[in-house]
Amino acid sequence: MNKANQAKAADAFRRAHHGPRLLLLPNAWDSLSARQFEAAGFEAIATTSGGVAWALGFADGEHAPWSELVAATHRIVRTVRVPVTADIEAGYGATPAQVAANVTEILAAGVVGFNIEDGTSRSDEPVRPVDDAAARIRAAREAADAGGIPAVINARVDLYIKNVGEPAKRFEEAVRRGKAYLAAGADCIYPFGLTDMETIARLVKALDAPVNIVARAGTCQAADLERIGVARVSIASSAMLAAASLIKTIAQELHDRGRFDLLTHAVNRSEVQALFAQRD
Repeated sequence: MNKANQAKAADAFRRAHHGPRLLLLPNAWDSLSARQFEAAGFEAIATTSGGVAWALGFADGEHAPWSELVAATHRIVRTVRVPVTADIEAGYGATPAQVAANVTEILAAGVVGFNIEDGTSRSDEPVRPVDDAAARIRAAREAADAGGIPAVINARVDLYIKNVGEPAKRFEEAVRRGKAYLAAGADCIYPFGLTDMETIARLVKALDAPVNIVARAGTCQAADLERIGVARVSIASSAMLAAASLIKTIAQELHDRGRFDLLTHAVNRSEVQALFAQRD
């Protein structure tokens, strides 16, 4: 994808966050999963940091080498025609300047957007100070603008997934952080782990900006989230874990019983081959 087409796709991706329909994004971890999601009809695809890291042979949490993550993302972008947004966790950098440099590299892989989260791996400071997190988003926005790509920045707020602060005050802190990240250049706020519908609806109204909700098995229907104003829904690593669960079951059956009964599949080899056939 040349830069002009990438910029055009990024602009269209941003507009998709403003309706009229909810933007439902599946999360791919390799070229095959990306092509299958595209073939199902999705008009944009996200990556999953966990899924990509595991497929590369590393634990999630910025353990996969940055160069390998960029290469894996490029393979996904190259495989599909629809826009791809990348999960780059906290930006793989200790400083805003390092985050900016990495944003330049991930955009060179052809993506139209990326996630940046404010969580850390530190038990004494599970989320970054809001000013620090906002500075990293601001640096990312400046890097994208300098590269001529109006990338969509999905700013992840980790208060809910990490249970930070008193529950009664968590909502106000999520709003404070969301507004700070929007002011720094984010396009969408991602309160990862937030599942309560009433709280989601309140957050959408308080921020008056696109909100991304992660869906799991048991989450209400996408139409219900659309009804309360959610702009974007993604599934994180759930599809990859579902696939891994099936592989685990097959492995146990093969090893423990020497049976092949589970080696049935709804997709045949010709179908998969066709996914990668040369297209005009």
